[in-house]
Amino acid sequence: MGRSDKKSDSRGANLMQALSGRTETVVHLTHNDLDAVGSDAIHRRKYGDVFTIWASVGKFLSLFDAVAGSPGRGDLLSISDIGYQQGVEQRLAKARSNGWRIEWRDHHRWKDEEIRAVEKKTNFLHVDVATCATGIVARDLAAGDAVAEEIARVVCDYDLWKHQDPRSKMLGQVVMRKGCREYVRDNLVRGTIVDARIESEYAGIVREMERDIGKSLRHTTIIEGDRYRIAFAPLYGYPSETAHAIRDELGTDVEVVVSGNGRISIRSVPPISHLIAREFSGGGHPHAAGGTFTFSLLDRLLFWLVKRNRHYRLLAEAAESIAQ
Repeated sequence: MGRSDKKSDSRGANLMQALSGRTETVVHLTHNDLDAVGSDAIHRRKYGDVFTIWASVGKFLSLFDAVAGSPGRGDLLSISDIGYQQGVEQRLAKARSNGWRIEWRDHHRWKDEEIRAVEKKTNFLHVDVATCATGIVARDLAAGDAVAEEIARVVCDYDLWKHQDPRSKMLGQVVMRKGCREYVRDNLVRGTIVDARIESEYAGIVREMERDIGKSLRHTTIIEGDRYRIAFAPLYGYPSETAHAIRDELGTDVEVVVSGNGRISIRSVPPISHLIAREFSGGGHPHAAGGTFTFSLLDRLLFWLVKRNRHYRLLAEAAESIAQ
């Protein structure tokens, strides 16, 4: 199987230069979590060598600019595990004019008009909110491949919060450690889910996670509304696990884990995370989403000093006002 890989921290001219000189005929532009890793593994089982670009949601459009401005030469640009973003149509049009064939597979929620707009500018679009992106990629690219099916089962177990396979939680954490993303991906390509290195990395993560979650719990603020009991906590690491620990400990309906730069991770029992996130320049899934608090200098200072600020109340009010 192919091992070609390009790091997503390549920017601008450097990335465009690498793209222009590539020997791979498939470029995979994807997210940077386990779902993206699973999707990339299946791309490599299907195509062999793949030029992979890992992209955070915030960096997706700038990385897409670099790809769209590079010569496509009739090659495939495959996008996975990243949802629609405003302004993507222009980039799709530029990529096609530069000779790229474009396929896009995603499991986030799209509006009907977004699907229609992107379908006009791609060769193939597959959006399915009932599974993870790896599940879609496995179905489309590797039907009948037992290894791809197993990869999809494990990845979806983590990404869709089923938590029936303990290996999925292990992989979901390990891929976020520096240097581990490609290692896990290459293991999956070979059909290896977990090995001794992954088990060792995870043991270290568990120790860190327990410490960080304890700190978040000590600084958690609860806002009790008419409909929802909402927790706000500073992030010291591991946002999803922190949110679920808060829910188990404090019996909350919505958990908001806040980074020092204003980025927020939202988890909820009712299917409203994505609706809340839209009010704060974000989006995601009904039970897990992300957005941003626009921090002023005073907001940052208060958050640093007392681990709370005015945005907590604003989000609580937004959540209470959402019609389901």
